[in-house]
Amino acid sequence: MRLQKLSYLLAVVLLMGCAAPAEAQYELKDAYPSVEFDRPVEAVSVNDGQGRLYVVDQEGKIFWLPGSGETPAQPTLYLDISDRVKAGGEMGLLGLAFHPDFKRNGYFYVNYTTDNPLQTRISRFKAAAGNKGQVDPKSETILLTYEQPYRNHNGGKVTFGPDGYLYIAVGDGGSGGDPQNNGQDRTKLLGKILRIDVNTTSGNLKYGIPADNPYAGNTEGYREEIYAYGLRNPWKISFDEETGRLWAADVGQNKIEEIDIIEKGGNYGWRIMEASECFDPSRNCDRTGLILPVHEYTHADGVSITGGFVYRGKAIPELQGKYIYADYVSGKVWALTLNGSGKKADNTLLLTTGFPVSSFGLDQDNELLVLGYGGEGKLYRLHGKGE
Repeated sequence: MRLQKLSYLLAVVLLMGCAAPAEAQYELKDAYPSVEFDRPVEAVSVNDGQGRLYVVDQEGKIFWLPGSGETPAQPTLYLDISDRVKAGGEMGLLGLAFHPDFKRNGYFYVNYTTDNPLQTRISRFKAAAGNKGQVDPKSETILLTYEQPYRNHNGGKVTFGPDGYLYIAVGDGGSGGDPQNNGQDRTKLLGKILRIDVNTTSGNLKYGIPADNPYAGNTEGYREEIYAYGLRNPWKISFDEETGRLWAADVGQNKIEEIDIIEKGGNYGWRIMEASECFDPSRNCDRTGLILPVHEYTHADGVSITGGFVYRGKAIPELQGKYIYADYVSGKVWALTLNGSGKKADNTLLLTTGFPVSSFGLDQDNELLVLGYGGEGKLYRLHGKGE
């Protein structure tokens, strides 16, 4: 997400006149008509029997909303750490993930940026027994920090994989063109997908290193947390609950936005390449060992990709198994289909929102939510027309 480089005003100017195409078969409906948020960047549900939807506000607050059948559907403050979050542009409280055993242990994990020093924190908080009331901000345990050389390209998503490990999407540290070549430097965490074990500890670390991480136990100085590398600014990653594939939407530099299927130990090319084109050097780059995107689009269709989810709900059967994603600025929402060998089979425009799409979420029924950012701080559900 390029919220600093592309101001909200620019997004609005570009989006004026953008409406859903006449042939569109899908539409968005306001999921909570009486509810607005300032800067929503995550919507997460948890299987704890309460049916809540948790919404992350970039300024440093988490709210919860009751299930769709409950009234009144008003947000309740769950956690407020705005006193320690540095927000603005691409910085802020950016990610939320509940422990797979949250109902028993009350643990959840967040990704946020700080100032003085400028860094990212991956922290654990603990809800009270029964998950009643607000979470105590003092329950924070900081698991991992890493310095940020600039104020953009922070990534921010945290999510648990089917293996029970916590995956963390990390941008290249910012500026433009990755001046420090962080994406290719495996001695640094920037420009990577990380994987850690939050259920154990290792040496002085407050987490464990999975034994099969690609650089676990290496003697070359590579960070053992690294799962994959060569990313620029992965704005949202997600697992397909059926296939186990890890999807990543990586924001491009000047020309191309990309979607990747993340493999353990994979090198996704940045800054050698921007998607399928050479970047540094601009011609005749060495592509040996680099993994190309499963899909890309140029800035004729949008300039900042927003990753989503593979649809596994029941309300729209024809979207089953398709990866739903968007562009933050153009507001376009697409469905990407892979064939059995994991290659692109089709990419279909579903609709154009008319507002900046900051994120997607899943409700308790695995139905898709679309998050509008800024002046459109709303949550919408994706529907087939006429439903």
